[in-house]
Amino acid sequence: MAGGVRAGIKASCNAVSRASSPKKDLALIYSPKECTAAAMFTKNIVKAASVEVSRKHLMGGKLRAVIANSGNANACTGEAGMEAARRMARLVANEFSVEPFEVAVASTGVIGVPLPIALIENGIGALKDSLRNDEHGHAAALEAIMTTDTRKKEIALEFEIGGKPVRIGGMAKGSGMIHPNMATMLAFFTTDAAIGHEALYASMERCTKRSFNRLTVDGDTSTNDMALIMANGEAGNQLIEAGGNDYEIFCAALEKACITLAREMARDGEGASKLLTVTVTGASCEKDAELLAKSVASSSLVKAACFGADANWGRVLCALGYAGVDFNPSGTSVTFLSKAGEIRVCEKGEPVSFSEEKAKAILSEEEIEILVRIEEGEGKASVWGCDLTYDYVKINGDYRS
Repeated sequence: MAGGVRAGIKASCNAVSRASSPKKDLALIYSPKECTAAAMFTKNIVKAASVEVSRKHLMGGKLRAVIANSGNANACTGEAGMEAARRMARLVANEFSVEPFEVAVASTGVIGVPLPIALIENGIGALKDSLRNDEHGHAAALEAIMTTDTRKKEIALEFEIGGKPVRIGGMAKGSGMIHPNMATMLAFFTTDAAIGHEALYASMERCTKRSFNRLTVDGDTSTNDMALIMANGEAGNQLIEAGGNDYEIFCAALEKACITLAREMARDGEGASKLLTVTVTGASCEKDAELLAKSVASSSLVKAACFGADANWGRVLCALGYAGVDFNPSGTSVTFLSKAGEIRVCEKGEPVSFSEEKAKAILSEEEIEILVRIEEGEGKASVWGCDLTYDYVKINGDYRS
Protein backbone atom coordinates (compact mmCIF):
# COMPACT_ATOMS: atom_id res chain seq x y z
CA MET A 1 0.00 0.00 0.00
CA ALA A 2 1.15 3.56 -0.64
CA GLY A 3 0.03 7.10 0.00
CA GLY A 4 1.11 10.69 0.30
CA VAL A 5 0.00 13.99 1.84
CA ARG A 6 1.02 17.65 2.08
CA ALA A 7 2.46 18.19 5.54
CA GLY A 8 3.88 21.65 4.82
CA ILE A 9 7.55 20.62 4.96
CA LYS A 10 8.47 22.32 1.70
CA ALA A 11 6.74 25.52 2.74
CA SER A 12 8.59 25.63 6.06
CA CYS A 13 12.05 24.92 4.60
CA ASN A 14 12.06 27.13 1.50
CA ALA A 15 11.68 30.82 0.87
CA VAL A 16 8.41 32.68 0.42
CA SER A 17 8.24 32.05 -3.31
CA ARG A 18 7.67 28.36 -2.65
CA ALA A 19 5.69 28.66 0.55
CA SER A 20 2.36 28.30 -1.19
CA SER A 21 3.33 25.07 -2.97
CA PRO A 22 0.35 22.68 -3.00
CA LYS A 23 2.57 19.65 -3.64
CA LYS A 24 2.54 16.65 -1.37
CA ASP A 25 5.75 16.20 0.65
CA LEU A 26 5.25 13.18 2.92
CA ALA A 27 5.01 9.63 1.55
CA LEU A 28 4.46 6.18 3.00
CA ILE A 29 4.83 2.67 1.62
CA TYR A 30 3.42 -0.04 3.90
CA SER A 31 3.06 -3.81 3.80
CA PRO A 32 0.58 -5.60 6.09
CA LYS A 33 2.95 -8.56 5.84
CA GLU A 34 6.58 -8.63 6.91
CA CYS A 35 8.90 -8.18 3.94
CA THR A 36 12.40 -9.29 3.15
CA ALA A 37 14.24 -6.06 2.38
CA ALA A 38 17.55 -4.74 1.04
CA ALA A 39 18.93 -1.34 0.13
CA MET A 40 21.88 0.48 -1.37
CA PHE A 41 22.98 3.87 0.01
CA THR A 42 25.10 6.85 -0.97
CA LYS A 43 28.88 6.52 -0.78
CA ASN A 44 29.25 10.16 0.21
CA ILE A 45 31.08 10.34 3.56
CA VAL A 46 28.63 13.07 4.62
CA LYS A 47 25.39 11.12 5.08
CA ALA A 48 21.92 12.30 5.99
CA ALA A 49 20.30 11.15 9.23
CA SER A 50 17.77 9.13 7.24
CA VAL A 51 20.58 7.14 5.63
CA GLU A 52 22.24 6.39 8.97
CA VAL A 53 18.96 5.31 10.57
CA SER A 54 17.81 3.21 7.62
CA ARG A 55 21.19 1.45 7.29
CA LYS A 56 20.85 0.36 10.91
CA HIS A 57 17.25 -0.77 10.48
CA LEU A 58 18.08 -2.74 7.32
CA MET A 59 20.71 -4.81 9.14
CA GLY A 60 17.99 -7.32 10.06
CA GLY A 61 16.89 -7.68 6.44
CA LYS A 62 13.20 -7.14 7.26
CA LEU A 63 10.85 -4.18 6.84
CA ARG A 64 7.18 -3.32 7.00
CA ALA A 65 7.25 0.31 5.85
CA VAL A 66 9.16 3.24 4.38
CA ILE A 67 8.36 6.84 5.29
CA ALA A 68 9.86 9.55 3.08
CA ASN A 69 9.71 13.32 3.03
CA SER A 70 10.71 15.89 0.42
CA GLY A 71 11.63 19.53 0.90
CA ASN A 72 14.21 18.87 3.62
CA ALA A 73 17.23 16.55 3.40
CA ASN A 74 17.74 16.34 7.18
CA ALA A 75 21.48 16.26 6.43
CA CYS A 76 24.19 18.08 8.40
CA THR A 77 21.65 18.67 11.18
CA GLY A 78 23.50 17.03 14.09
CA GLU A 79 21.99 14.91 16.83
CA ALA A 80 18.66 16.74 16.51
CA GLY A 81 18.47 15.48 12.93
CA MET A 82 19.24 11.91 14.00
CA GLU A 83 16.52 12.05 16.62
CA ALA A 84 14.08 13.46 14.05
CA ALA A 85 14.81 10.54 11.70
CA ARG A 86 14.35 8.04 14.51
CA ARG A 87 11.14 9.84 15.46
CA MET A 88 9.81 9.42 11.93
CA ALA A 89 10.29 5.66 12.22
CA ARG A 90 8.64 5.56 15.65
CA LEU A 91 5.63 7.53 14.40
CA VAL A 92 4.95 4.93 11.70
CA ALA A 93 5.67 2.05 14.06
CA ASN A 94 3.15 3.38 16.58
CA GLU A 95 0.45 3.77 13.92
CA PHE A 96 0.76 0.15 12.77
CA SER A 97 1.88 -1.55 16.00
CA VAL A 98 5.20 -2.65 14.55
CA GLU A 99 8.76 -2.13 15.71
CA PRO A 100 10.65 1.05 14.73
CA PHE A 101 13.45 -1.06 13.21
CA GLU A 102 10.86 -2.39 10.74
CA VAL A 103 10.53 1.11 9.25
CA ALA A 104 13.02 2.73 6.85
CA VAL A 105 13.30 6.50 6.63
CA ALA A 106 14.17 8.62 3.59
CA SER A 107 14.51 12.37 3.11
CA THR A 108 15.33 14.66 0.20
CA GLY A 109 15.55 18.43 -0.18
CA VAL A 110 17.60 21.29 1.21
CA ILE A 111 20.74 20.34 3.19
CA GLY A 112 21.59 21.99 6.52
CA VAL A 113 18.07 22.97 7.58
CA PRO A 114 16.48 21.40 10.70
CA LEU A 115 13.70 18.96 9.84
CA PRO A 116 10.31 20.26 11.04
CA ILE A 117 9.41 17.01 12.76
CA ALA A 118 6.31 18.57 14.34
CA LEU A 119 4.75 18.89 10.90
CA ILE A 120 5.38 15.20 10.27
CA GLU A 121 3.87 14.32 13.64
CA ASN A 122 0.80 16.39 12.79
CA GLY A 123 0.47 14.73 9.40
CA ILE A 124 1.04 11.10 10.32
CA GLY A 125 -2.67 10.34 10.82
CA ALA A 126 -3.62 11.76 7.43
CA LEU A 127 -0.67 9.92 5.89
CA LYS A 128 -1.95 6.60 7.25
CA ASP A 129 -5.45 7.39 5.99
CA SER A 130 -4.06 8.13 2.51
CA LEU A 131 -2.81 4.56 2.05
CA ARG A 132 -4.30 2.70 -0.89
CA ASN A 133 -3.38 -0.41 -2.83
CA ASP A 134 -4.12 1.08 -6.25
CA GLU A 135 -2.58 3.52 -8.71
CA HIS A 136 -3.93 6.50 -6.77
CA GLY A 137 -1.96 5.61 -3.66
CA HIS A 138 1.12 4.99 -5.77
CA ALA A 139 0.73 8.35 -7.52
CA ALA A 140 0.30 10.20 -4.23
CA ALA A 141 3.47 8.66 -2.80
CA LEU A 142 5.42 9.40 -5.97
CA GLU A 143 4.35 13.05 -5.99
CA ALA A 144 5.36 13.37 -2.34
CA ILE A 145 9.00 12.37 -2.94
CA MET A 146 9.58 14.70 -5.91
CA THR A 147 11.58 17.94 -5.58
CA THR A 148 12.83 19.62 -8.77
CA ASP A 149 11.60 16.67 -10.84
CA THR A 150 9.44 17.69 -13.78
CA ARG A 151 8.12 14.23 -14.63
CA LYS A 152 7.11 11.11 -12.76
CA LYS A 153 9.42 8.11 -12.82
CA GLU A 154 7.72 4.77 -12.34
CA ILE A 155 7.59 1.24 -13.70
CA ALA A 156 5.69 -2.02 -13.23
CA LEU A 157 6.74 -5.41 -14.57
CA GLU A 158 5.22 -8.88 -14.56
CA PHE A 159 7.14 -12.05 -15.38
CA GLU A 160 7.10 -15.75 -14.47
CA ILE A 161 9.21 -17.76 -12.07
CA GLY A 162 8.45 -21.46 -11.80
CA GLY A 163 5.12 -20.97 -13.52
CA LYS A 164 4.03 -18.30 -11.02
CA PRO A 165 3.38 -14.67 -12.08
CA VAL A 166 5.74 -12.35 -10.20
CA ARG A 167 5.53 -8.56 -10.14
CA ILE A 168 7.95 -5.72 -9.47
CA GLY A 169 6.79 -2.12 -9.05
CA GLY A 170 9.08 0.87 -8.71
CA MET A 171 9.06 4.63 -8.23
CA ALA A 172 11.94 7.08 -8.10
CA LYS A 173 12.83 10.75 -7.78
CA GLY A 174 15.97 12.43 -9.00
CA SER A 175 16.82 15.44 -11.13
CA GLY A 176 19.90 17.21 -9.77
CA MET A 177 22.97 16.53 -7.61
CA ILE A 178 23.30 13.24 -9.46
CA HIS A 179 26.55 11.39 -10.12
CA PRO A 180 27.68 7.74 -10.09
CA ASN A 181 27.95 5.92 -6.75
CA MET A 182 24.32 6.87 -6.48
CA ALA A 183 23.01 10.39 -6.50
CA THR A 184 20.27 12.67 -5.19
CA MET A 185 17.82 9.94 -5.81
CA LEU A 186 15.32 7.86 -3.95
CA ALA A 187 14.12 4.64 -5.54
CA PHE A 188 11.61 2.32 -3.91
CA PHE A 189 10.74 -1.10 -5.29
CA THR A 190 8.15 -3.60 -4.12
CA THR A 191 7.79 -7.17 -5.31
CA ASP A 192 5.62 -10.14 -4.43
CA ALA A 193 8.48 -12.55 -5.17
CA ALA A 194 9.47 -15.04 -2.49
CA ILE A 195 13.21 -14.44 -2.23
CA GLY A 196 15.82 -14.93 0.49
CA HIS A 197 17.59 -11.91 1.96
CA GLU A 198 21.02 -12.88 0.65
CA ALA A 199 19.64 -13.23 -2.86
CA LEU A 200 17.64 -9.99 -2.62
CA TYR A 201 20.65 -8.01 -1.41
CA ALA A 202 22.91 -9.53 -4.08
CA SER A 203 20.42 -8.73 -6.82
CA MET A 204 19.96 -5.15 -5.61
CA GLU A 205 23.72 -4.62 -5.44
CA ARG A 206 24.23 -6.05 -8.92
CA CYS A 207 21.39 -4.10 -10.51
CA THR A 208 22.35 -0.82 -8.82
CA LYS A 209 25.88 -1.10 -10.20
CA ARG A 210 24.51 -1.46 -13.71
CA SER A 211 21.91 1.30 -13.47
CA PHE A 212 21.92 3.99 -10.77
CA ASN A 213 25.71 3.84 -10.49
CA ARG A 214 25.93 4.55 -14.23
CA LEU A 215 23.91 7.72 -14.02
CA THR A 216 25.23 11.29 -14.00
CA VAL A 217 23.69 14.73 -14.31
CA ASP A 218 26.09 17.23 -12.76
CA GLY A 219 29.00 15.50 -11.03
CA ASP A 220 27.67 15.89 -7.48
CA THR A 221 26.99 12.84 -5.29
CA SER A 222 24.32 13.54 -2.70
CA THR A 223 24.11 12.87 1.03
CA ASN A 224 20.71 11.17 0.95
CA ASP A 225 20.65 8.53 -1.80
CA MET A 226 18.78 5.32 -1.28
CA ALA A 227 17.54 2.48 -3.49
CA LEU A 228 15.40 0.05 -1.52
CA ILE A 229 13.38 -3.06 -2.27
CA MET A 230 10.74 -4.90 -0.21
CA ALA A 231 9.58 -8.45 -1.07
CA ASN A 232 6.48 -9.90 0.61
CA GLY A 233 6.51 -13.39 -0.98
CA GLU A 234 2.84 -13.33 -1.98
CA ALA A 235 3.58 -14.65 -5.49
CA GLY A 236 3.93 -18.12 -4.02
CA ASN A 237 6.96 -19.11 -6.07
CA GLN A 238 9.60 -21.40 -4.67
CA LEU A 239 11.99 -19.36 -2.52
CA ILE A 240 14.66 -17.76 -4.72
CA GLU A 241 18.21 -18.15 -3.49
CA ALA A 242 21.38 -16.62 -4.94
CA GLY A 243 22.49 -18.40 -8.11
CA GLY A 244 20.36 -20.58 -10.33
CA ASN A 245 17.90 -19.87 -13.11
CA ASP A 246 15.15 -18.32 -10.96
CA TYR A 247 17.63 -15.88 -9.48
CA GLU A 248 18.82 -14.84 -12.93
CA ILE A 249 15.24 -14.29 -14.11
CA PHE A 250 14.53 -12.10 -11.08
CA CYS A 251 17.77 -10.14 -11.55
CA ALA A 252 17.02 -9.53 -15.23
CA ALA A 253 13.61 -8.07 -14.36
CA LEU A 254 14.93 -5.94 -11.52
CA GLU A 255 17.80 -4.67 -13.69
CA LYS A 256 15.33 -3.66 -16.39
CA ALA A 257 13.29 -1.75 -13.81
CA CYS A 258 16.37 -0.02 -12.40
CA ILE A 259 17.74 0.95 -15.82
CA THR A 260 14.35 2.32 -16.86
CA LEU A 261 14.21 4.58 -13.81
CA ALA A 262 17.87 5.59 -14.19
CA ARG A 263 17.25 6.66 -17.78
CA GLU A 264 14.20 8.63 -16.68
CA MET A 265 16.29 10.47 -14.09
CA ALA A 266 18.91 11.33 -16.70
CA ARG A 267 16.19 12.52 -19.07
CA ASP A 268 14.81 14.73 -16.29
CA GLY A 269 18.16 16.20 -15.24
CA GLU A 270 17.80 19.74 -13.96
CA GLY A 271 17.41 22.05 -16.93
CA ALA A 272 18.13 19.22 -19.37
CA SER A 273 16.77 19.17 -22.90
CA LYS A 274 18.39 15.91 -24.05
CA LEU A 275 19.01 12.39 -22.78
CA LEU A 276 22.55 11.18 -23.48
CA THR A 277 23.60 7.55 -23.62
CA VAL A 278 27.34 6.93 -23.81
CA THR A 279 28.31 3.38 -24.76
CA VAL A 280 31.91 2.19 -24.80
CA THR A 281 32.77 -1.11 -26.46
CA GLY A 282 36.07 -2.89 -27.00
CA ALA A 283 37.51 -2.08 -23.57
CA SER A 284 39.75 -4.53 -21.75
CA CYS A 285 36.92 -5.28 -19.27
CA GLU A 286 33.45 -4.07 -18.28
CA LYS A 287 34.83 -1.93 -15.44
CA ASP A 288 37.18 -0.05 -17.78
CA ALA A 289 34.34 0.48 -20.24
CA GLU A 290 32.21 1.89 -17.43
CA LEU A 291 34.94 4.29 -16.29
CA LEU A 292 35.49 5.54 -19.83
CA ALA A 293 31.76 6.02 -20.47
CA LYS A 294 31.30 7.83 -17.14
CA SER A 295 34.12 10.21 -17.98
CA VAL A 296 32.47 11.19 -21.27
CA ALA A 297 28.94 11.44 -19.87
CA SER A 298 30.04 13.63 -16.96
CA SER A 299 32.21 16.00 -19.01
CA SER A 300 30.77 19.51 -18.83
CA LEU A 301 32.28 20.29 -22.23
CA VAL A 302 30.72 17.21 -23.87
CA LYS A 303 27.38 17.99 -22.24
CA ALA A 304 27.52 21.62 -23.39
CA ALA A 305 28.40 20.55 -26.94
CA CYS A 306 25.39 18.24 -27.00
CA PHE A 307 23.19 21.12 -25.84
CA GLY A 308 24.46 23.22 -28.73
CA ALA A 309 24.27 20.28 -31.20
CA ASP A 310 27.98 20.79 -31.90
CA ALA A 311 29.78 17.66 -33.15
CA ASN A 312 32.91 18.56 -31.18
CA TRP A 313 34.19 14.97 -30.94
CA GLY A 314 37.60 16.10 -29.68
CA ARG A 315 35.94 16.69 -26.31
CA VAL A 316 34.92 13.02 -26.26
CA LEU A 317 38.49 11.83 -26.79
CA CYS A 318 39.75 14.33 -24.23
CA ALA A 319 37.31 12.94 -21.62
CA LEU A 320 38.34 9.38 -22.43
CA GLY A 321 41.96 10.36 -21.90
CA TYR A 322 41.56 11.47 -18.28
CA ALA A 323 39.28 8.60 -17.22
CA GLY A 324 42.16 6.78 -15.56
CA VAL A 325 42.05 3.84 -17.99
CA ASP A 326 45.00 2.80 -20.11
CA PHE A 327 44.05 2.45 -23.80
CA ASN A 328 45.45 3.25 -27.22
CA PRO A 329 43.92 6.49 -28.61
CA SER A 330 44.93 5.51 -32.14
CA GLY A 331 42.45 2.63 -31.96
CA THR A 332 39.49 4.78 -30.97
CA SER A 333 36.41 5.57 -33.06
CA VAL A 334 33.46 7.85 -32.21
CA THR A 335 29.95 7.80 -33.66
CA PHE A 336 26.93 10.01 -32.93
CA LEU A 337 23.50 8.39 -33.21
CA SER A 338 19.86 9.45 -32.84
CA LYS A 339 16.58 8.87 -34.62
CA ALA A 340 17.79 11.44 -37.19
CA GLY A 341 20.56 9.09 -38.26
CA GLU A 342 24.10 7.97 -37.52
CA ILE A 343 27.44 9.57 -38.33
CA ARG A 344 31.05 8.53 -37.71
CA VAL A 345 33.15 11.54 -36.72
CA CYS A 346 36.41 9.91 -35.64
CA GLU A 347 38.18 6.79 -36.91
CA LYS A 348 41.33 5.27 -35.36
CA GLY A 349 41.86 8.43 -33.31
CA GLU A 350 41.85 10.68 -36.37
CA PRO A 351 39.28 12.98 -38.01
CA VAL A 352 37.13 11.75 -40.86
CA SER A 353 35.18 13.80 -43.36
CA PHE A 354 31.53 14.20 -42.29
CA SER A 355 28.58 16.47 -42.92
CA GLU A 356 28.32 19.14 -40.23
CA GLU A 357 24.70 19.68 -41.26
CA LYS A 358 23.83 16.01 -40.74
CA ALA A 359 25.74 15.89 -37.47
CA LYS A 360 23.83 18.91 -36.18
CA ALA A 361 20.52 17.30 -37.11
CA ILE A 362 21.50 14.12 -35.25
CA LEU A 363 22.59 16.04 -32.14
CA SER A 364 19.44 18.18 -32.18
CA GLU A 365 17.23 15.24 -31.19
CA GLU A 366 15.96 14.73 -27.64
CA GLU A 367 17.79 11.40 -27.30
CA ILE A 368 21.43 11.15 -28.38
CA GLU A 369 23.84 8.22 -28.27
CA ILE A 370 27.61 8.62 -28.25
CA LEU A 371 29.18 5.35 -29.36
CA VAL A 372 32.87 4.86 -28.59
CA ARG A 373 34.84 1.88 -29.87
CA ILE A 374 38.35 1.14 -28.65
CA GLU A 375 40.48 -1.88 -29.48
CA GLU A 376 41.53 -3.37 -26.16
CA GLY A 377 39.14 -6.29 -25.54
CA GLU A 378 35.48 -7.23 -25.18
CA GLY A 379 34.42 -4.95 -22.30
CA LYS A 380 31.22 -2.99 -22.82
CA ALA A 381 29.15 -0.56 -20.71
CA SER A 382 26.55 2.18 -21.10
CA VAL A 383 26.15 5.28 -18.93
CA TRP A 384 23.23 7.73 -18.94
CA GLY A 385 23.39 11.49 -18.61
CA CYS A 386 22.02 14.71 -20.04
CA ASP A 387 23.10 17.93 -21.69
CA LEU A 388 24.13 21.06 -19.78
CA THR A 389 21.84 24.02 -20.37
CA TYR A 390 21.43 27.59 -19.14
CA ASP A 391 18.49 26.46 -17.02
CA TYR A 392 20.71 24.25 -14.84
CA VAL A 393 22.45 27.36 -13.52
CA LYS A 394 19.13 29.19 -13.11
CA ILE A 395 17.67 26.34 -11.04
CA ASN A 396 20.71 25.93 -8.80
CA GLY A 397 21.66 29.58 -8.54
CA ASP A 398 18.67 30.19 -6.26
CA TYR A 399 17.74 26.63 -5.23
CA ARG A 400 16.62 27.61 -1.74
CA SER A 401 14.53 30.57 -2.90
